[in-house]
Amino acid sequence: MKRTFEQSAHKKSRQVIFAPAIEKGDTIGLIAPAGPIINKRNFAAGLRILEKNGFRVKYNQNLLNAKGYLAGSDQERSEEFNRLWSAPEVKALVAARGGYGSMRMLDLIDMKLIRKNPKILIGFSDLTVLLAAIYKKTGLVTYHGPVVTTLASINKLSHTSFFNTLAGKKTDLLKPARIKILKKGRAKGILLGGNLTTLVHMIGTPYELPWQDAILFIEDIGESPYRLDRLLTHLDRAGCLQKINGFILGSFSDNQRKKNPAMQSAVHQRVAELLQKTDIPIWTNFPVGHAKQNITLPLGAEVEMDSGENTLKFL
Repeated sequence: MKRTFEQSAHKKSRQVIFAPAIEKGDTIGLIAPAGPIINKRNFAAGLRILEKNGFRVKYNQNLLNAKGYLAGSDQERSEEFNRLWSAPEVKALVAARGGYGSMRMLDLIDMKLIRKNPKILIGFSDLTVLLAAIYKKTGLVTYHGPVVTTLASINKLSHTSFFNTLAGKKTDLLKPARIKILKKGRAKGILLGGNLTTLVHMIGTPYELPWQDAILFIEDIGESPYRLDRLLTHLDRAGCLQKINGFILGSFSDNQRKKNPAMQSAVHQRVAELLQKTDIPIWTNFPVGHAKQNITLPLGAEVEMDSGENTLKFL
């Protein structure tokens, strides 16, 4: 049964839907809304982890093995997504990988189907588009977390977080060991965010994040410092940063998925410059992104940042 609540952080109340948990023996649909599988070994390792934890999987092998930078045409990818979502035996959906392409198929996603039949959806990177769009159009809480090809490379905390999310085990409090406080403060808001590049590309579209009162988290991979500067400056000039209640910075890694100190430093410095006249809390080094630490976070949940306790509370 779906659960709903009214979010107090929005000026206008918004009904939010939480999808039901799944159990061992249930089927997980693997979606490919962006790129095809490039690293077959990582995908196979992820499949073994899902099956070892008691789940069945269902996916279209043709889409995952497509050639080029897309896992099929926009029509094929969206039809497969809608098909898996409507399948009674599929209890949750997890992205096979990221890449590029989710935005191309948004207009073909059946949002009415999603709202009437809520399911857990997990992914990150290019999936930021899909997570944000579905939350905005339907009110369904979606989950920013590992994709199948990263399941074998994430750490124990991220692994536990992923499977707890599927099982519906609530996380009332997060207290990451290595976060750094760039600016102290305490704030409540709606947890939203994901990949920085993707979020900026959504500005001006019908699927742009509802920035007002958001606790925003961002991460990215393979971008040079000047490009990250440009993306952050775009967020500021578009008026997005003026609306948020708190800012959480995840990992900024290189193409080998290792944290890049130069990228991290550039982001921290630019964020500090852009928000120096505000009193919103800013945290860095949060365990989310393309590195080994990538805990699963609910987009659309109401949270509280407490810099005194270094905790993120789920309200």
